[in-house]
Amino acid sequence: MATAISLSFSLDPQSYHHHFHHNNMNFNSHKVSIFTPKYTFPFLISSKSPTSNLIIPLSTSQSSSQTPLQTGRFLTNQELEKLQSLEKYRYFQELESGSLWIRLMKEEEMDVTVWLLAESFAESMLMPKGYVKFLAYLVKQYMIERRTMMPHAATLLGFYKENGEDVDLQLAGTVEVCFDKRGANANPPTPTPPKNSPYICNMTVDKLLRRRGIGWHLLKASEELISQMSSSREVYLHCRMIDTAPLNMYKKAGYTIVETDNLFILLTLQRRKHLMCKVLPDSESPFEVDECTSSVDTRVNIDNF
Repeated sequence: MATAISLSFSLDPQSYHHHFHHNNMNFNSHKVSIFTPKYTFPFLISSKSPTSNLIIPLSTSQSSSQTPLQTGRFLTNQELEKLQSLEKYRYFQELESGSLWIRLMKEEEMDVTVWLLAESFAESMLMPKGYVKFLAYLVKQYMIERRTMMPHAATLLGFYKENGEDVDLQLAGTVEVCFDKRGANANPPTPTPPKNSPYICNMTVDKLLRRRGIGWHLLKASEELISQMSSSREVYLHCRMIDTAPLNMYKKAGYTIVETDNLFILLTLQRRKHLMCKVLPDSESPFEVDECTSSVDTRVNIDNF
């Protein structure tokens, strides 16, 4: 289904590895290994596909309130509870062609997710494959920064298994969710969404697994998690004007256009975009209490996208 990528990169010097790792993961009691392709660019998403909806401004900074967690900042009790909820979150859906599991991305799964996103961006923008490694470097720096925003933002991964196939689950797609102001990107795409509202971005589906409903359920899982993690019910996302299939999917899911880029955005070599919003149904979130009222008594170091 629809793919929407909205990245803001940091160019902090970090070591970058041009290879994939075989990873082991657990879905309840099931041992899962990620398939690692032997060729260089395993995830190709056609720029002509309706799943391509890519919005990528480059940035070299984060807001001052977004202190990396690996520096040893204190987490409140509420933040610790949210972090535990993220780690426990599971979304399962039986599709016509197979089964889909969605959960939080683990640190060791970052590289394979980086390549999926980098390939999506390169193909959508008709960039030569020679640029993919450079894009992957930028995406990885972004993802390293975004992991430090947990539990105020999170990256979800979808894993798919074909019906009747005795094979391991394969990475099917990814999506990023921001839950509140502290998890908001310092330089979001235009039109600018409210920073204190949940925001969905960076959604992409593997080229070989499109048109199976995976994008739809990545969106549904994001909304479900927002309902659990945030007291705000207004959810925002971007969609390029030229991407009619994703636009139709978002409208079907209940999103409406609240603002559109003006023509001057074309001068910056960007596509015009819609800012879309949906009001989620009221539900009881376990984290309705304002974070400022929580005691700060636990020191935790973490890193995450």
